[in-house]
Amino acid sequence: MLRSLGQRPVIGSDEDPRVAELRTAVARLRRELAALPSEFPDRVIAEDELAALAAMASGGAPEIPRLRSSLLLIAGAIGSVSALARGLSGVREAVDLFGESPRA
Repeated sequence: MLRSLGQRPVIGSDEDPRVAELRTAVARLRRELAALPSEFPDRVIAEDELAALAAMASGGAPEIPRLRSSLLLIAGAIGSVSALARGLSGVREAVDLFGESPRA
């Protein structure tokens, strides 16, 4: 998605561009959720999992199974809130950049 926005990782930066994309997508969805005036039953779950994703993104290489678990919880919590659909899609796309989680 960085390239689709016309952005490129900083040359010489050791940061994984997938992590940067995840951090950007999570921040965007957190802002959208904070700006949403209506309350819904699972809002706290969504906020907590977005905070967990933000922490994973700031910590370097996140664990793929944990990323996917958080994504599922967030999608379940805000899936019916159409105003957040685009932001949720952005987070899903950022998580997908990390590839498939290993199967047991």
